[in-house]
Amino acid sequence: MGRSKTNKNKSISFAAVLGLLVCLILGVACGAFFRIWQNIPEGYYIPATEKFTPDASLGEGYDVQEISSYELSVHFPELGNKYTGDCTLIKVGDTEVLIDAGSKTSSIPAIREYVDRFCTDGVLEYVVVTHAHEDHYAGFATSENTESLFDIYECETVITFSQITSGKESQKMYQNFMRELGEEEEAGATVYTAEECMTGEGGASDRFDLGSGVELQILDSYYYYNRASSENDHSVCVMINQGTGASAKHYLFTGDLEEDGEEYLVQMNDPPKVELYKAGHHGSKTSSSDALLDVIDPNIVCVCCCTGSSEYTKTNANQFPTQEFIDRIAPHTDEVYATSLCVDYAEGKFGSLNGNIAVCANAADARATVYASDNTTLLKDTEWFKQNRTMPEEWEKEQVAAA
Repeated sequence: MGRSKTNKNKSISFAAVLGLLVCLILGVACGAFFRIWQNIPEGYYIPATEKFTPDASLGEGYDVQEISSYELSVHFPELGNKYTGDCTLIKVGDTEVLIDAGSKTSSIPAIREYVDRFCTDGVLEYVVVTHAHEDHYAGFATSENTESLFDIYECETVITFSQITSGKESQKMYQNFMRELGEEEEAGATVYTAEECMTGEGGASDRFDLGSGVELQILDSYYYYNRASSENDHSVCVMINQGTGASAKHYLFTGDLEEDGEEYLVQMNDPPKVELYKAGHHGSKTSSSDALLDVIDPNIVCVCCCTGSSEYTKTNANQFPTQEFIDRIAPHTDEVYATSLCVDYAEGKFGSLNGNIAVCANAADARATVYASDNTTLLKDTEWFKQNRTMPEEWEKEQVAAA
């Protein structure tokens, strides 16, 4: 016979009830202390009863039709969780390019919801998988009973990394990726490594015409041919070129390439000044080196990260985007944007910093236009920045001049 509910309830003493109340009060107090300690902006708190869905509303001023009307649009969608990852959608007419699909396999619904707003035929003409880290290729590396983005979309040409670090072959996610990639190839996709794009092996090319005077260019890298100690340096590096001559605009994507790889990138490619730079390695201190920035001198920088997340480190200055990254970017531009904001990592609470970001331009435009689903506030003007970072001298001078 089961235990009587009446007897169980009678066993709950007054002391136990009092203990529960004390725990509740302590919990609230600890939460307040945690907010102060972490410098969490008051306006960004998300109650536990609310579920953040990044694409439930794209917000005022983020019109899909208007954005799609540009000859080129570069998108950085939010990934629907508290983790940092990379995902970039590039749209040129009816041609779509998807670069990476992090941060976790749980990001697939958020990525799909966003991509489907702009890719209406279910075909991704080009997919670039920069390197074998979960926060970049999780959406392509699901288990057999879970749909990957390779299953969801018809992918015509896939360009992948050429090297992996030692021991990667035995890791389950890498094995999942190779299986999913093999199945996509069997279904008709053309698959090249970045090295093959550079050498022309198998009919590959380092340049692909996207239409409307826009091309996808695979940049050369030392670590396509040599194994690095860091998986990050195996990243496939991509330049989108819009137009020709002095009026051309360029958009650079370097995955998680680190300082050593960036120096080789400059030496082997002689990159031009860029309109847009997708911040290397989520705005870490090990990427976006002066060796690269002094050459590309970006106008706009977008950071794909969950700003202030303690996912990789509890050291505030090293959380993305790092203070060192900000200090190196500042001499070039203050037009820096970031996708998401970590509110409380332990509780899984997060929100938007700028939200989904789209950088759009026609060939005739002097500058690209930035749209964001939440707001277009520059990083330096956000509450998170004011409470967690030090204003570089270059940005202070600009503020004084503008006042």
